[in-house]
Amino acid sequence: MTGPEVACVGETMVVLAPADPTPLEHADRLAVGVGGAESNVAMGLARLGHRAAWVSRVGDDPFGRRVLREVAAAGVDTSLVTVDPAAPTGVYVKDPGPDGTRVHYHRAGSAASRLTARALDDPRLAGVRLLHLTGITPALSRGCRDLVAHALTARPLPAARISFDVNHRPRLWPARRAAPVLRDLADRADVVLVGLDEAAVLWGVTTPAAVRALLPGPDLVVVKDGPVGATALPRTGAGAFVPALPARVREPVGAGDAFAAGFLAGLLRGLDLPACLRLGHLTAVPALAAAGDTAPPPDPAWTAWALALSDAQWATLVPGLRSGQPDGARTVQNAAGSGHGGGSTR
Repeated sequence: MTGPEVACVGETMVVLAPADPTPLEHADRLAVGVGGAESNVAMGLARLGHRAAWVSRVGDDPFGRRVLREVAAAGVDTSLVTVDPAAPTGVYVKDPGPDGTRVHYHRAGSAASRLTARALDDPRLAGVRLLHLTGITPALSRGCRDLVAHALTARPLPAARISFDVNHRPRLWPARRAAPVLRDLADRADVVLVGLDEAAVLWGVTTPAAVRALLPGPDLVVVKDGPVGATALPRTGAGAFVPALPARVREPVGAGDAFAAGFLAGLLRGLDLPACLRLGHLTAVPALAAAGDTAPPPDPAWTAWALALSDAQWATLVPGLRSGQPDGARTVQNAAGSGHGGGSTR
């Protein structure tokens, strides 16, 4: 088969960030990159060997062309992206500071905000096994919200399992307005990923079990708890918890998308829940250590070795540093920027 195995739908923007680790107002130079939760997941899945497509709109402008080029360079099929001559590509700016990185959006009226449910009508999507959506898209416009609701309710891609990453963005819509919408959309999905911290802000729940009780509809709910670990709770049967790996945190933005890509890759491969969670953590570690929103995943040979560890061995694993690892482990250490510390699922 040559068609996409996975389709990820949503906006990707050009990212501007200080070239040096300094607050934006004092920066002399800005580095240019691209970032978007859904295309980040598509890039992660493509780098893990899956046929991933990104469905979106970009402006007919230099930023749009850069977005298309960089997403395609990761192996993602961008042929389903519409180039809009009448609306611009969105931009966001990172402002690093002692209390973390703030993000400033310039995306109102962007090309991607003009997405509608018709984006899923393309016959090339007919064989997709997984459709990935996030809670960012319904905050962009009425048409975008209709697109996500249509995907989850009408199921225009009947062969596709639908994953939904809650991904609440307070700067797009406050929790009081987002909470009921995101809960309703999440409860219609097959697989839901949500951070425990955002679930607490949105819905006032503070344990994975409480999140699962709040969302009875999905087949599977995955609750991420930063440096603690992640819990996968199926509707029936036993759940699984896998602790996070130590990782050097350079920039947390994008690590949650990397975790989602790894976890979803595990589902596509038919791995059990603990292995899916492990693959999510392993894929997130390099993203945490990278300056940009994405990073190459670990070496496949090392990943296979790490997935086969006992629980006790996993609990003491420091990527690239433990003895007994195959040669590929050092490749991971180099790709991640050497050294790790912190959590891997933010």
